[in-house]
Amino acid sequence: MSSFTPSFTIRPAVKVAGAVRLPGDKSISHRYAMLAALATGVTTLRNFSPGADCAATLACLRALGLEIQQEGTTVTIAGRGPQLDPPNRELDCGNSGTTMRMLAGILAAQNFASRLAGDESLSRRPMARVIEPLSWMGAHISAPENLPPISIEGSALHGIDYKIPIASAQVKTCLLFAGLLASGETTIEEPSSTRDHGELALEAFGARIERGRNRVSIAGGQLLTAIDTDIPGDISSAAFFLAAAVILPQSSLIVEEVLLNPTRSAFLDVLSGMGARITMIQVEDHHGELRGTLKIEPGRLLGIKVSGARSAALIDELPVLAAIAPYTEEGIEIRDARELRFKESDRIAEVVANLRRMGATCEEFDDGMVVPGRQKLKGAVIHSADDHRIAMAFAVAALGAAGESTIDSAACVGISYPDFFTKLESIVER
Repeated sequence: MSSFTPSFTIRPAVKVAGAVRLPGDKSISHRYAMLAALATGVTTLRNFSPGADCAATLACLRALGLEIQQEGTTVTIAGRGPQLDPPNRELDCGNSGTTMRMLAGILAAQNFASRLAGDESLSRRPMARVIEPLSWMGAHISAPENLPPISIEGSALHGIDYKIPIASAQVKTCLLFAGLLASGETTIEEPSSTRDHGELALEAFGARIERGRNRVSIAGGQLLTAIDTDIPGDISSAAFFLAAAVILPQSSLIVEEVLLNPTRSAFLDVLSGMGARITMIQVEDHHGELRGTLKIEPGRLLGIKVSGARSAALIDELPVLAAIAPYTEEGIEIRDARELRFKESDRIAEVVANLRRMGATCEEFDDGMVVPGRQKLKGAVIHSADDHRIAMAFAVAALGAAGESTIDSAACVGISYPDFFTKLESIVER
């Protein structure tokens, strides 16, 4: 059955087995595409993410005058250098907050006006976190109540020294991109470390970055050079398959050519700490990004408390971690994760509501939740809230439940992984 159906039914499984190769990492795909636009020469990106979010980035870049060719998951982008063309229409970011926030950093430094808009969900997501520091750099940006759409009057930017109040890789990357196009030096300090794909991508295209503990600096005016590369498999998508393997006791799964960046591997550390057996094979470095093959087998699955910097590092994987908490021995507590309330949906509320629909007891907090272990889940109708990570997380939880579950609005997985349900069914044994 195609993943693009109004709903999808998940039947209980005995195990997952075999091997999976995942679509290209979404975070890297966004960043490489935007930097390719600013580079000199033609960039070739293989295994580019097929999700709707990255398609939105490509569509915006085309509207800014970029010549982009796509054949399957291979994308070629003829760079324009630091100056892009003015768009003749509003730039539609779809559901992609990553597109809107990071592209704002580039557009703020252009010599034309632009307007970034998105769908209903994106229009509820806060943008003050990029509007404020970009304004301090000299940008002219307006947005009603700091929500999309964002209107940008491009101008000459200057570097700043900025402390990000809430750890966010998107905000950091936005300011690094703006800093690249600004005069002087831009320095960004984070309260805790976040994924470093922006820094590594800039270095891959030839920029010089200075890095210290939770600090990164970039000098403006540097020119970028096109690259030719393969994008590793998306580790955030891998998390769903890894979670399925650890809750079904007879499983043995291979995940091939997946991203193993240390700032994104916290989920692997958590699963290993809880008792899963994970082996890394053939680890290689491409443009600073580690990739390799994983073998995962279940063990006695204990519990864990996730808080502080670890919550920021696991922000995309927290929904699936919470969804499998009932299968653990000791349960899972998640705190310091209020950022989850400002994603495609309020992920704290939606996870808690769906666990309760499946018969689990759990407690909701403003910044997280507690889900006790050793609970039996039952099949239920799962409300995805049109959020791809909620849909995928509960598809995994449903594999160990008693009875069938139905994921509503299942087509939302197309945001990041259009073939998710097909791939999941290909490794499930019943």
